[in-house]
Amino acid sequence: MKIQTSRKAGFTLVEIMIVVAIIGLLAAIAIPNFVRARQTSQTNACINNLRQIDAAKQQWALETGQQATAVPTAANIGVYVGRLGTGVDVFCPLSGAGAAFNGYTINAVNAVPTCNNFNAGTHNAVLN
Repeated sequence: MKIQTSRKAGFTLVEIMIVVAIIGLLAAIAIPNFVRARQTSQTNACINNLRQIDAAKQQWALETGQQATAVPTAANIGVYVGRLGTGVDVFCPLSGAGAAFNGYTINAVNAVPTCNNFNAGTHNAVLN
């Protein structure tokens, strides 16, 4: 007489709990780093847009003979920035696309442009 033993392959509850704990630990490490990298990326994109806007203001003032106190409009400097030459593709990442220079205040030629979404803790986009 032969005794049949049934051996089913599978994972035990302890093994599954260990795997879930490891995945949770990795997520706890990765998610804050991802959030910080995203904020840094948005801030850097915003600073580069501010540089583009400032350069466009300077070029507009030189080409049209404007004074340092002149305040250009988005239509005035739109031809000097962006791929489309309208300024529509230059916007603060926190404001999203929309009108030309969405999320920015252009200011006078002798003043740097500013980001309307400035936040010293999370979005410290300042053009020096």
